[in-house]
Amino acid sequence: MGRTKHTGPIKLPSLPNSKLWVSKIPFGLGKVKPHHIRDTLKVMADNRDNLPYALRILTQGVCDGCALGVSGLHDQTLAGPHVCTTRLNLLRLNTMPAIKPAVLHADIDELRRMDSTALRKLGRLPYPLIRRKGERSFSRLSWDEALGLIAARIRAIDPKQLAFYLTARGITNESYYAAAKAARFLGTNNIDNASRICHSPSKTALKRSIGIGASSCNYKDWIGTDVLVFWGSVAANNQPVSTKYMYAAKRKGTRIIVINPYREPAMDGYWVPSIPESALFGTKLADDFYQVNIGGDIAFMHGVMKHWFDMEAAKPGSAIDHAFVREHANGFDALRTHVLAQDWAQLERSSGLSRARMTEFSELLAAAKSGVFVWSMGLTQHRFGSDNISQVANLALLRGFLGREHCGLMPIRGHSGVQGSGEMGADPFSLPGGEFKGMDIARMEAIWGFQLPRWQGDIVGVTLENALLPDEHERKLKLFYTSGGNFLETMPEPDFVRSCLEAVDIRVHQDIVLNTSTLADAREAVIVLPAMTRYEQPGGGTSTSTERMVYFSPEIEGPRIAEARAEWQIYCDLAARVYPARAKSITFKSANALRAEIALAAPNYDGIQFLKNKGDVFQWGGAWLCEGGICPTKDGRGQLLPIELPELRKPDGHFYFTSRRGKQFNSMIYGGTDPFNAASRYDVLMHPSDGLKHGIAEGEAVVLYNSSGTFHGRAKYASIAEGNLELYWPECNALLPKKVYEPHAGIPEYNAAVIMERAETYHSLKDTRYVEKRIAGLDHELHEEDLQEVK
Repeated sequence: MGRTKHTGPIKLPSLPNSKLWVSKIPFGLGKVKPHHIRDTLKVMADNRDNLPYALRILTQGVCDGCALGVSGLHDQTLAGPHVCTTRLNLLRLNTMPAIKPAVLHADIDELRRMDSTALRKLGRLPYPLIRRKGERSFSRLSWDEALGLIAARIRAIDPKQLAFYLTARGITNESYYAAAKAARFLGTNNIDNASRICHSPSKTALKRSIGIGASSCNYKDWIGTDVLVFWGSVAANNQPVSTKYMYAAKRKGTRIIVINPYREPAMDGYWVPSIPESALFGTKLADDFYQVNIGGDIAFMHGVMKHWFDMEAAKPGSAIDHAFVREHANGFDALRTHVLAQDWAQLERSSGLSRARMTEFSELLAAAKSGVFVWSMGLTQHRFGSDNISQVANLALLRGFLGREHCGLMPIRGHSGVQGSGEMGADPFSLPGGEFKGMDIARMEAIWGFQLPRWQGDIVGVTLENALLPDEHERKLKLFYTSGGNFLETMPEPDFVRSCLEAVDIRVHQDIVLNTSTLADAREAVIVLPAMTRYEQPGGGTSTSTERMVYFSPEIEGPRIAEARAEWQIYCDLAARVYPARAKSITFKSANALRAEIALAAPNYDGIQFLKNKGDVFQWGGAWLCEGGICPTKDGRGQLLPIELPELRKPDGHFYFTSRRGKQFNSMIYGGTDPFNAASRYDVLMHPSDGLKHGIAEGEAVVLYNSSGTFHGRAKYASIAEGNLELYWPECNALLPKKVYEPHAGIPEYNAAVIMERAETYHSLKDTRYVEKRIAGLDHELHEEDLQEVK
């Protein structure tokens, strides 16, 4: 790890710099942009019944939105207050009253007429509920009845038929840890979390490349680095406070580069509300955009390295940090041979960029003395996501951008709880403090006081599919326990997912609100348990930010949902009821006692036991992981990996699409119009030349289809790489293929090849088997590409 400590927040420049302004017109009047003042007033109106409590949450609690780690209104990066509309939009989840009984116990079809946004606005879950097979509405249960029913069923089934899942919405480290321990106490390793759907390739790839599973650097390293590169990340939209860090970086002379198929307006220019200069005139963020094809990043990076090796041949030391590579990396010769064998024409076709553009970026990095690489789901949510990340690690190792100030690799987290989930052991491959593979299991058994199951648990996608297995199968999913989450809106092919959810005997939804998946049937019963928010949790809770800061969020005085319980307490109580004779080893007297055990179980978290008051924080691992280039691997060195060029699976004349986010937080949608480009949720972003080529005018109705499903939308011209489309998620999920997972990390595939037609053409020919023939042709061409990959 590292010895250097984080030095704390720095101040922003006091004088403005008009060279960075987007427009001299105050507040960006007339431009398509977020309306922060209007949105803030709306949030105040929504919370008018509980404004004092809302204010205490903002000023005392740790943000339950993204993983930047804002505690109260401050963080460890920049002095001054921070707040964003994402956090403000989440406020109402914490302040709203309980759902009215007349609505909660209405006929199930009345509730099913609502989407998740409408269900969320009904209010908080007030008490435990059950809806048995054939019943038309939810009935009230006591906590004893609810936990008794669940415990009885767990005792009656094989532990391999039991599975847990935890989302990342405000869940604390304490809850992840308790769930991880309770699952193993109950004999199952089927436990997973939201990072499987977002960042599992980041952890997998970083582990194999440099031996770490988290960001190697800090947000402060953005400010003053020579080059800050965002790969497949729209931080301005998903982590809005990060725009303040980007502003500070620009003021220090940092060049910001965005590599993304779409020229994201939010990364082009942003009006940062907490900086007066930027709030008035906006700030130009990105210096350049490299608009790669969807899935073309590996080819692009091959082009970068290929030019580096050409530069080295002409002038040794002009591109590669040979001293760093010699002392801290293995595999240089194999990587060099692999990269030099790449064909420029193929790299251009795959990446969608010219050789000139690739060499331009290559020379920019070669001239930089420092660099930070930031990425998100544009790199991870592919069937080759781990290879994408290891390719980024290759670039960093070759340039020595690791283990020192203003350098590093950062998978930027989208949720406040994601980083801690795996570190607390809430996934099928991990325990607190490390991975099953190569871990001292006996040590964990001594701490926990019981024997752990040794069989390999399933990732959540496979867990869902296991619901469709025959009843007698040992892995047939019979009881599925989810803390938050809505698989109908986060997984590919929603109709298939619904069939999985409804094939489970008993489904338990531990949550704060209803969503559409809560209303799906089950073979025997659906049980709903009301949870507390992090701000209500007795004894407070902790969360871990992207930069490995472990923050304490105190219990905040305010109104309470009478029967809601802390999530960690629910897990422990349930486990104790299943095996009461062994209850002592799963019982905690307080949140402080739980944190004390975390400190023992997860060595990196030694220090969490001292977090008790507002503002308490520590950073595990020091300011930089791999400090001085020394990696926590067997030989202390990073591994340069030859990465194969993936096929894009896009036959000629068809399109490749990916998903994007609008005015939303995860699948929780807060507006029908994207504030950055004025697109609606069913707009299809396409390059104008693609529209003209296919006779599709802007605003015209279109249909996209493949063997997975169909999507009806409208064409919207945008600055996106030709041959690529972007659709809003989760509306586009019907087009995503089921049962396709990245082989190393298990992330589902969130990109697909599609056929696009004018709606008029689609409907006029639909009854002539035209559509079926085109789908068959598409699938045949993709299958042929798969055979080529095997060869």
